[in-house]
Amino acid sequence: MMNSVRNRMLAGVAAAALAAALLASGCSTTVESQPSAAKALQSGGPLPSAVTGFLGPDASKLAPGPEGGAALAWINPNVQWASYTKIQLMPVEFWAAADSKVSQADQAVLTEYFYNALQTNLSKSFTLVDQPGPGVMTLHVALMDATTAVPGLRTVSVIVPQARVLNMAQSLATDSYAFVGSAEAEMKVTDSVSGELLAEAVDQRAGGMGLKSAASFKWGDAQNAMDYWAQKIPNRLSQLQGKTTN
Repeated sequence: MMNSVRNRMLAGVAAAALAAALLASGCSTTVESQPSAAKALQSGGPLPSAVTGFLGPDASKLAPGPEGGAALAWINPNVQWASYTKIQLMPVEFWAAADSKVSQADQAVLTEYFYNALQTNLSKSFTLVDQPGPGVMTLHVALMDATTAVPGLRTVSVIVPQARVLNMAQSLATDSYAFVGSAEAEMKVTDSVSGELLAEAVDQRAGGMGLKSAASFKWGDAQNAMDYWAQKIPNRLSQLQGKTTN
């Protein structure tokens, strides 16, 4: 009898812990996801052509990023960051395989959205310019082949308790929730005059268990990921300059 009561109590504690984890995950708009470049680096294989194509030979400098930062990153240790007060933001590029499921029209919408989000957030801390010059760093950003969410099934997998538990179980096994979209981005910062590489990074985000945007819009998770990076990039550049960020 005592063992039966004890087992029920333990089961209740486990259920409460799982419920807390589920509720916590529900607050996350996007979650970290390992890009293929990070997997290649771990296995010692070649980096994806999209990475080497965009970053060039400097892609070989990439290493695992810091906790809470990009999946892969490299920062030039010799840069005097305080000397850079202006940014030349280049048009966001879209890199995809020839058989990409992302239409040309959607590629244009995604890259334009990302560019505008970056422009809005960068302008809060830096002066944006359209020409190279002293004290100007050039920011190049590329969006990789994004994937869509499945809005209806996504909603069910988050709202229905049993489906929510199964979705959480899948995420523990695969590092990704069911029916979510994702996006991968690469960025590099160069001296606008000399072309010297100042920093580079590769990151990937997937949809979380929240319902913001993705429940009704197939590109909602990709949009949330771009919003995340559009805030993260200016904050990181400000930190490198020794500025306090929120």
